[in-house]
Amino acid sequence: MTGTSSNDFGEFVIEASSNSILIFSSIGYKNQEISVNGQKSINVALDPDALALDDVVIVAYGAVSRKDFTGSAASMDGKKLEKRPLTNASNALEGVAAGVQFTSASGQPGSSGGIRIRGIGSINASSSPLYIVDGVQYSDGISNLSTDDIESISVLKDASSTALYGSRAANGVVIITTKKGRSDKLTFSVKVNQGISVRAIPEYDRVDAYGYYPVMWESYRNGLLSASNSTYTKETASIEASKNIATQLVNNPFNLPGEQLVGTDGTLNPSAVLLYTEDLDWSKAIARTGYKQDYGITASGATEKADYYFSIGYLNEKGYTIKSYMNRANARVNVNVKPTKWLKAGVNLAGTSQNSNVTNVDSNTGYINPFYFSRNIGPIYPIYTHKEDGSYLLDELGDKVYEWTNRGPGASVGRHVIAETIWNDNLNRRNVINTRAYTDITFFKGLKLSINFGYDIRSQHNTHYDNPRVGDGSPAGRSGVDTYLYETMNFNQLLTYANSINHHNFDILLGHENYSRNYEYVYGLKQGIIAEGNTHLINFTTINSFSGYSGDNRTEGYFARANYNYDNRYYISGSFRRDGTSRFSPKARWGNFWSVGASWRADQESFLKNIKQIDLLKLRASYGLVGNDGTDSWYPWQSLYGINRYGNEPGFIQSTAAGNENLQWEVNKTLDVALDFGFFKNRLYGTVEFYHRVSDNLLFDVPLPESSGVLSQWQNVGCMYNQGVEIQIGGDIIKNRNFTWNTVINASTFKNRITRLPEGQEDIISGTKKLSVGHSIYDFWLYDSAGVDPENGDALYYVDVKDEEGNVTLAKGDITNDYTKADKYYVGTSIPKVYGTWSHSFSFYGVELSFLLAYQLGGKIYDSVYASLMNPDYGSSVHSDIMKRWQNPGDVTDVPRIDFTRRAYQNAGSSRWLVNASYLSIRNITLSYTFPSNVCKKMTLSDLSIFASGENLYTIAARKGMDPSYSFAGTQANDYTKARVITFGLNVKF
Repeated sequence: MTGTSSNDFGEFVIEASSNSILIFSSIGYKNQEISVNGQKSINVALDPDALALDDVVIVAYGAVSRKDFTGSAASMDGKKLEKRPLTNASNALEGVAAGVQFTSASGQPGSSGGIRIRGIGSINASSSPLYIVDGVQYSDGISNLSTDDIESISVLKDASSTALYGSRAANGVVIITTKKGRSDKLTFSVKVNQGISVRAIPEYDRVDAYGYYPVMWESYRNGLLSASNSTYTKETASIEASKNIATQLVNNPFNLPGEQLVGTDGTLNPSAVLLYTEDLDWSKAIARTGYKQDYGITASGATEKADYYFSIGYLNEKGYTIKSYMNRANARVNVNVKPTKWLKAGVNLAGTSQNSNVTNVDSNTGYINPFYFSRNIGPIYPIYTHKEDGSYLLDELGDKVYEWTNRGPGASVGRHVIAETIWNDNLNRRNVINTRAYTDITFFKGLKLSINFGYDIRSQHNTHYDNPRVGDGSPAGRSGVDTYLYETMNFNQLLTYANSINHHNFDILLGHENYSRNYEYVYGLKQGIIAEGNTHLINFTTINSFSGYSGDNRTEGYFARANYNYDNRYYISGSFRRDGTSRFSPKARWGNFWSVGASWRADQESFLKNIKQIDLLKLRASYGLVGNDGTDSWYPWQSLYGINRYGNEPGFIQSTAAGNENLQWEVNKTLDVALDFGFFKNRLYGTVEFYHRVSDNLLFDVPLPESSGVLSQWQNVGCMYNQGVEIQIGGDIIKNRNFTWNTVINASTFKNRITRLPEGQEDIISGTKKLSVGHSIYDFWLYDSAGVDPENGDALYYVDVKDEEGNVTLAKGDITNDYTKADKYYVGTSIPKVYGTWSHSFSFYGVELSFLLAYQLGGKIYDSVYASLMNPDYGSSVHSDIMKRWQNPGDVTDVPRIDFTRRAYQNAGSSRWLVNASYLSIRNITLSYTFPSNVCKKMTLSDLSIFASGENLYTIAARKGMDPSYSFAGTQANDYTKARVITFGLNVKF
């Protein structure tokens, strides 16, 4: 071929010899070879490639055609976010890839859930993925990013795709690329979203005021009977309980005197009527209908030598609990210029300013935790003070007076979560600036030098105010301020070369990178408020605390990658990175990480190439090592000391674990084998994948003997593995000119096993778990419930039969009603048998309907919230399951006798509180309509669409009130449960 030219009709004039072979190719389509054989005109129609929908994958330090990729990755186009109005980008990842597990985001505005890629990466170090935004590590919270600015999201899962990030990528990588101008003309768009939010997970069922007194009466009566040296009979205990139960509970909301409320048969007096009802529901009182407003404007365009993108957005979100809110303003400018053929440069600048009042759920059982307080206070205690006739007591201004004293001991006497939430402040103000800049220099075709620089700065100012009337600030009032300043810099230089010689195609990358992150922290607390209404520290008299410190963390890496393929059939890739970290001592801080990968496009072989039903048949495999230094301390190799005072003399005290100069990298070794396929012109496509991931040289904070003078030391001990299968299958069930129906389902499994632990620590018990060789880190270690004794209603527990030397002769060979004499066992795991998502999308004449389901089968949850509701104290609330309790000899039930004297024995932490973790959740449903182009033209618009979207619409789980996706460890807490959000939106493009 000696030359080409083209016209406006897609016709090309090619000068070629009569025996030439022409190769036609285009991104997203299969290559086609045609022999000239003297022909003067040739019509060519390329068949779509199986991976046309996601042809390019953003990978470490660049992008690669999916057909050339030997690693494991999944990606999502940012266009899918336009009609799914999420305020946090991480929530969009669910459904993108198999093998990615999520915990639900809380209902707190701006919150995000947890993410785990292919199991649990570490026991003590971090198991969270690395986030990369526009080629640079991002450490300041994905919630700072506006989803309007996202061009694509990629999830890298195996070592072949992550090893080039070395020490930071042991738990997978999430790569986010932001938008830039692409059109040759100015494009202007506006979005307007309005939404409401309510609680997505309903409250646990609890006994109401009419059922509460009889339950408390019975527990009081049974306690009198079972007390040591008790002289009560059932009759005399019943009389005593009827006489004094109201005194124990203190408040009486009924129209009868307390001694007349419950008869000696344990039933409520039928004449009893509540004097007031409207302020007994604390859960209802802390709730409201949340509201969200989200506005965005973007402008973008491109010329021959430049492109530009501008955006500005504002989000105002009020949570579904009183006083919780978040406001966020964001802006972005992305400009790229290409003044010459060999030089290209660009700057991407983004800023975010966020203000919020955060509902305080830091403590699971804290008095200022509105979910704990409202859930656990008995249903007979009012929010406001009432007179004897039931009417409200009013203050001098005519306002209702809060009540916080007239309660039983289990009803948080002296605290009032409604008043404290309203009168206190928990304000967070955060400002973030992200800067990306780069220069690309092309020396000649195929050889390019890229210089990239990233600088992020985040300042956070938190104010905590506690009022002087009730709660932690009483009686003086107090205010605290803590400020953080984080600075992150990332600088890398990349030299790439790509070329093709005949059927040989290859590219090479050489690079160097510096990363640094530092912070400064200042904290102050004062008490003694002077004048209410001013929460600044100057308005308080006494300094309680004032301190500050700083920290630095740095890494440096040298790396290389090579990709080669022959004839687009046989692919091989390899990478190597050498990283150093400031977390380890100079003699141990460098680590070597590498990967190899290979793939075979069988569909390109001659024996399959002409089978029209096969569009893709690709076998790939990879293996590699990636490091992890993610300890909770930035200085684990050093012994750190804090300043203290002893009397009037200053001194030092060791404040961290003992230093260890031999501390080294934790290493993840991952094997991945997969088959990618596409059939029937991609009407059916998918992936089947197997991985085996070993976490070795585990970082452990190992306890030391007391004689050493320090509590612990970070050491490299222990090993575990994760292993699983991932299946993702998609297809167009219906696909014609006017109607399409696409579905994608994925399913994942993983098994976690510990294979080695620190010497002398073969068993490590923490909460409901015990770490030991041969078991998962999420296996429950609890007393095993043996049910309820039908004769007396005692809770029973299994116990081993042992010989005189203490050796077990028969496991679970006996039972006991004394949990202190029972044995603990492995009684289940929180790891599910299978989990995944299932999505559907329909389109018909501009109407699009899509929905996403998330599911999990198997696994267990230890429901400590339910356990506390089944173990009431005088004044605390009771779950309605208490109605199934044992009451008389011969009763067969799994709920033991309620008895205040034996509460600990009847309700010990055991397998009784484990519940099936399986669930099915409707994560999202979106209905949209895009107006026809001729209608848009009449309105001088390029695009117009409207939509309605719902998030977290419904969850089917084993127990009402429980959130089955709350934690990876299978636990529950009194947390800000996730929100159901309904949004209506309008997108306009000019």
